[in-house]
Amino acid sequence: MKAPRLPALTGPLPDERGLAFLLVRRGVPLAFAGISFVAATLHATGRGWWMLAGVGALAAAWPSFLSGPAFLRNRAAIMRQDSRWANALLPVARRMGLEDAWILAFCGYNNQRVRAAFAGRRAKRALILLPHCIQMSRCKAGILDDLQACYDCGLCPVGDYMNAALLNRWEGRITNRSHKAYREAREYRPDLVVAVSCTDRLLKGLTKMPEIPCYVIPLVLPHGMCVDTDFSVPHLFSAMETLVEPRRPPGEIQALRHEGIA
Repeated sequence: MKAPRLPALTGPLPDERGLAFLLVRRGVPLAFAGISFVAATLHATGRGWWMLAGVGALAAAWPSFLSGPAFLRNRAAIMRQDSRWANALLPVARRMGLEDAWILAFCGYNNQRVRAAFAGRRAKRALILLPHCIQMSRCKAGILDDLQACYDCGLCPVGDYMNAALLNRWEGRITNRSHKAYREAREYRPDLVVAVSCTDRLLKGLTKMPEIPCYVIPLVLPHGMCVDTDFSVPHLFSAMETLVEPRRPPGEIQALRHEGIA
């Protein structure tokens, strides 16, 4: 029998590992710009073209320097460019056996920028997106229709999230399809999405919703794709406490129903 999960504790947000993506995203165009300007000094006949290429490379690198309010104002355009870099080099990373590492580097780079953007002012209208596969496959609780249908048996992350969501009045959705999650996010119109999913879906989500700031957390797949998955619940709690204005109301909070076990 599966042992109950330990209580989830919050803490500081973990360090984001986005250096590998940053080195490519910023380093490649800057290196090309340097080569172009050197070539312009050495080849007088093609100087104009080399200078033009160098300026274009600098323009390609410039969005990677934007942060804070400037990043939020230009979020859609910046993410479209960053996503092109991530997707363009994905086949190379896949051939090298580094597909997940490359996607996680892109996600870490994105998270760094989102954290910097909300360091001065927290999000006021945040939405949590969770995949249905975090629920145990044998559980019969209808959490897709009613999140409070969770039995709170302590055997999967759903109960941890539900108790925290009730206490803090977090707005969240659990969906079983990516397109439903995108639709929910666009209908709610949040100023921040905190999303949990597997690595390929995180890349897809950041590509499909460039206009919405997203802080992303990867799933753990102990049994493979889409079966009894898990994630760092403390990471989610820390993200909400760090990036989102608290909404915890005074008074008592209605407890989850305990009508059975999963």
